[in-house]
Amino acid sequence: MSFMQALRTRWERADSLVCVGLDPEPSRFPTRFNDAPDAVFQFCRDIVDATAGYVCAFKPQIAHFAALGAESALLRLIEHIHQSHPGIPVILDSKRGDIGSTAAHYAGEAFDRYAADAVTVNPYLGRDSVQPFLDRADRGVVILCRTSNPGAGDLQDLPVAGSDGGRRPLYQHVAEKIARDWNGNGNCALVVGATWPEQLREVRAIVGGLPLLIPGVGAQGGDVAAVVANAKSADGSGMIVSSSRAVLYASAGDDYTDAAATAARALRDQINRYR
Repeated sequence: MSFMQALRTRWERADSLVCVGLDPEPSRFPTRFNDAPDAVFQFCRDIVDATAGYVCAFKPQIAHFAALGAESALLRLIEHIHQSHPGIPVILDSKRGDIGSTAAHYAGEAFDRYAADAVTVNPYLGRDSVQPFLDRADRGVVILCRTSNPGAGDLQDLPVAGSDGGRRPLYQHVAEKIARDWNGNGNCALVVGATWPEQLREVRAIVGGLPLLIPGVGAQGGDVAAVVANAKSADGSGMIVSSSRAVLYASAGDDYTDAAATAARALRDQINRYR
């Protein structure tokens, strides 16, 4: 099953547009993990098992694992998701973007080494830097468009010439280019931050039903009602609403799994109320 098929199936069967981001920070783990040699894997596995019933996807952030020298934990975590929770796609958040054979190696890293179902990529080196990912028709390519960070507008809002001869922000040009020219295999999605509801509305109008990965709810302050109103597709889906810290660290006590499950379920239910 392709990433897009798995995502749509999960939207329907789990009735959820929630994606739990897996960003391990050992300093925030419950004290029971203080002396655990495999704490990163064990904590993330527990969160996955507790929240799987409420999500459409999981999104491990590769830098959080690599900085800890925990790549083996990431490998085992993705394997655990596939084996214990089949049908839930894994989006590897790595924001890769490079040229030539290096891009091909990054695609191999995401899809062959880590067995991710999709990966986040940076389009700003041009299509050739993304092509090795696009060529993997069964995998998802989630491309940065209007990111959630405060400095997003430094470059992404720069005015450029549009296809109609007018001027518009660069992120709108990126959205149109991907939807019109890069999505030949039907495996593209876009990253647009929850912190920019007006931009979500503009991108949705440009790309039609293309899925949007939407980080920034919870700890970053994105408003769920505004996200749904501006980003949902015509059928009320089309969104992968990502929350990391608000779910992972809902409790620092021994009830961390129950608290994570409660937070994921609450976000699912809140999104569904506005759909």
